[in-house]
Amino acid sequence: MQELFVEGGNRLHGELTIQGSKNGVLPVLAATIVCAGECRIENCPRLRDVDASIAILRHLGCCTRWDGGALLVDTTHMDKNEVPDALMREMRSSVIFLGAILARRGEAALSYPGGCELGPRPIDMHLAALRALGAEITERGGTLRCRARVLKGTEIVLPLPSVGATENAILAACGAEGVTTVYNAAREPEIAELQDFLNAMGADVRGAGGSIVTVAGKRALHGGTHRVIADRIVAATYLCAAAACGGEVRLLGVDPVALSTVTAALYEAGCRVESEADAVALQSAGSLRAIPPVRTAPYPGFPTDAQPALMAALLRSAGSTVFIENIFENRYRHVGELARLGADIRVAGRVAVVSGVGALHGASVRCTDLRGGAALVLAGLQAEGTTRISELEHIDRGYESIERKLALLGAKIGRREETLWQEQDETEDAEGEGFPSS
Repeated sequence: MQELFVEGGNRLHGELTIQGSKNGVLPVLAATIVCAGECRIENCPRLRDVDASIAILRHLGCCTRWDGGALLVDTTHMDKNEVPDALMREMRSSVIFLGAILARRGEAALSYPGGCELGPRPIDMHLAALRALGAEITERGGTLRCRARVLKGTEIVLPLPSVGATENAILAACGAEGVTTVYNAAREPEIAELQDFLNAMGADVRGAGGSIVTVAGKRALHGGTHRVIADRIVAATYLCAAAACGGEVRLLGVDPVALSTVTAALYEAGCRVESEADAVALQSAGSLRAIPPVRTAPYPGFPTDAQPALMAALLRSAGSTVFIENIFENRYRHVGELARLGADIRVAGRVAVVSGVGALHGASVRCTDLRGGAALVLAGLQAEGTTRISELEHIDRGYESIERKLALLGAKIGRREETLWQEQDETEDAEGEGFPSS
């Protein structure tokens, strides 16, 4: 088991190029199977979730290989339509393979997906969208089986702008006859990225980034090349780290518009923020103030995935900040671990109140989920002494070498294997059971 060791108290300075987006690349990887050909995915981050997607692709009969920072996926010989339970449990986003397999093969079978335990995240909207396109879906023994002789374009109205349901509807619609229109579609930048990749393969998808997306299906698709956008949540994490620790950082390759709600909050907290065409710079004295209530919401609102990082940044702020979580009911699972470091956070349902403290103190903590794990790292960067963070598999799902990136900015942080040992004194060795001699 690996652990992170963080020595707090260092200011952060320097430039970083932000990794490719986890939430962007996963639907792109699923989309590769809509065509039968070779796709080149550039700026593909090396993450546990990407590894999980690669395992699914290989199980389905696709070939993958790395070429530097690009992942090559050849879906020509895909010959399976079922994803086993063990692979589905690796990540929540595995459900987006459902629409892609259905579009390519006309039938698909998979179990319910895994991922971080952030509360109920039913896939009812996904299934309703596929049924609207003509799929017959049955469930037996925890396995979903979807079949469609012919998928037909239709109008799909999502009750909520779900990112995953929007992606599944778009992917399945690529294999449907006629035009599909998705209303109340999610507006996240990652939806626009999926549209760009599909169109590079010859699809006709329009409107992504807005609430109405149209797909003209049954087009002849081919392989394509795509460059993954920068990860806005990773960028937000490093901005929050610099804000909390003090210093000056410049993040390259990012879209300032996609980060605007986060940078606005950090500006309110007392940071200086400057945006360029594809970069964001932040200066901080390391002494932040409380800000108006933070309410998470679907894009373009404040992202739920950035909420734990902002919470961690404000642990030593002057005053109290209210967080209202409107997406995941269990988003505060990391709060108990932050308390071990001396944080003052009160939680009632979906509301958390962070009252700034004078100092944080190093402690041993464990990651509860992906974004909560990143929050623990940020807290450790501010704490006096050493913070030891375990269960890093959560962080590795979405952050590419988080310790190396932070070390480049001046943080004192490292990763090492946990060593388990049991010391025995000479008496125990002599007596065998450790009892005193008579």
